[in-house]
Amino acid sequence: MKVFTRFYFVFLSTFIACAQNPKETKVNDIEITVSNNYSYEVLVPDLINPWGMAFLPDGSLLITEKEGKLIHFKDGTKIEIEGVPEVYNRGQGGLLDLKLSPDYIYDGYLYLTYASTEGEGKGGNTALMRAKLTGGMLTSQEILYKASPNTTKGQHFGSRIAFDTDGHVFFSAGERGERDINPQDITRDNGKVYRLNLDGSIPNDNPFVNETNAKTAIWSYGHRNPQGMIFNAQTNEIWVNEHGPRGGDEINIIKKGANYGWPVITYGINYSGTDITEETKKEGMEQPLYYWVPSIAPSGMVLVTSDNYPELKGSLLVGSLKFVYLEALYLDNNKVIKREKLLDGIGRVRNVIQAADGFIYVGVEGVGIVKLVKN
Repeated sequence: MKVFTRFYFVFLSTFIACAQNPKETKVNDIEITVSNNYSYEVLVPDLINPWGMAFLPDGSLLITEKEGKLIHFKDGTKIEIEGVPEVYNRGQGGLLDLKLSPDYIYDGYLYLTYASTEGEGKGGNTALMRAKLTGGMLTSQEILYKASPNTTKGQHFGSRIAFDTDGHVFFSAGERGERDINPQDITRDNGKVYRLNLDGSIPNDNPFVNETNAKTAIWSYGHRNPQGMIFNAQTNEIWVNEHGPRGGDEINIIKKGANYGWPVITYGINYSGTDITEETKKEGMEQPLYYWVPSIAPSGMVLVTSDNYPELKGSLLVGSLKFVYLEALYLDNNKVIKREKLLDGIGRVRNVIQAADGFIYVGVEGVGIVKLVKN
């Protein structure tokens, strides 16, 4: 009788919570399946939190560890690069993304995002740096942009980097846990996607260059915490994925000057189960290409263009931190038509890239860098 009573109480509580929070009951209209067609080979073992990675022209690999280490993996050996800037290693902050300059063979620049303590106030905020690798040292360091103000909050730093084909670098910075202050205000940093020239200067055609007191580096706003970003060369667009709260993770196509709605509209609810807002749509605010309910906690993202994976070509791969798999989202005219779990149970997938050799490489917390292989 006690067991039945306890079961009935749990069922009734869940029913009431769902009735009070209809967003929580909304599930994806596409059921995800598990694929056993792929496995992996470990390329770089024993990494704690491999946030960013980039292959150098010689085939060696650079890897950022969130705690503040930059690792050069070459000929089977991990070498820690010296001269890495001080990072604010708190919560979700630390040494984050890493990309090679589009003109790397000519200019030798690396671009990195990290939680920086530079500037006034305690704590840190997201910064974009470019630097060069000289021997085993990080040299010629230039901070191209530093979000402000610093804060000791540990959440929502972003941050990914992408380049278009017109000489611009984009990067993301989450709203730093200040959802009601930062993301909807273009005079403030955070909750934004930024666009700069490769040298860090502000492009003349950025959307808010003529707005009084605006942060002129802003390209789009109303974001929560974008931790995946790509340049889609097929459509000439920047695509991001970002964390929602409890539900409402999103994939967004980034448009000039557009507002992505957080927290005015969302498909998620508070972690406590209460509503953030009843609105999921509003005029003047963008709708996502896709959203997840429940949240998968998306991380790195890549569009597969390689012939090495013919079944995956044209699909998006997105890491899931929460459910420890790599998700394949198959697209038709910018609409998700199929979902699959790859490498189910591998661990918290932090990053995924397609390298020059056409293979997919995945950064997994506590595992390392692995290569996706077809069974």
